[in-house]
Amino acid sequence: MMLNKTADSAENTGNEAPHADPVRSGASLHDEIVGRLRDHIVEGNLKEGERIPERELCEMLGISRTPLREALKVLAAEGLLELLPNRGARVRELSPQDLTELFDVMGGLEALAGRLACEAITDDEIAAVEKLHYDMYRSYLRRDMHGYFQFNQMIHQRIVQAARNSVLQATYAAMTSRLRRARFSANTSRDRDRWSEAMREHEEILDALRRRAGQELGEILFRHLRNKRGAIASTSNDQPA
Repeated sequence: MMLNKTADSAENTGNEAPHADPVRSGASLHDEIVGRLRDHIVEGNLKEGERIPERELCEMLGISRTPLREALKVLAAEGLLELLPNRGARVRELSPQDLTELFDVMGGLEALAGRLACEAITDDEIAAVEKLHYDMYRSYLRRDMHGYFQFNQMIHQRIVQAARNSVLQATYAAMTSRLRRARFSANTSRDRDRWSEAMREHEEILDALRRRAGQELGEILFRHLRNKRGAIASTSNDQPA
């Protein structure tokens, strides 16, 4: 899997491009490994409950088992994996009840973030969200699910950041980690074109944000999360028993 340089560059909204260092630090290499492994799992390359194939992943990432296991610990702390005593790790399974409860809480958090963001967001911050929206739309037109999802998540994060509430941000970050894989899979529903529907909902999100219509934005975001939950349920029903 290649690193998503386009999505990474979209995070840098300052006027000055980051300095290119030919030698990566240990921290940056660790972050790169964690990011690539996270994407590999989120995008469904490993099934829920599946054991992590350490040798295969070491070959894919070009690393030894020590940095791989350090990355697995990070993803376990995020809630994406669970560590097994003396037996490696496996992809965490979420039951239908888990998903219902988590998506309802996430919907409430995003609804609150939308209302608060409209009270505090600046014109520059709205412009940054607009840019991410159009980058996401270009990925959608190319049917680039990886790029689309990266920009999509950054949009939601920017709205939460604009709420100016540190407790909300911390709670949202913890929930995002647990639901990242499920949110990605929602766009792959075969029962209906959830991906196109999600794109239309993001048009509504951007419109409400531009108008700083807090209550309306909150309702759209809550509905957006509910629709994702429904798409995941239909995707699960598509799977063979």
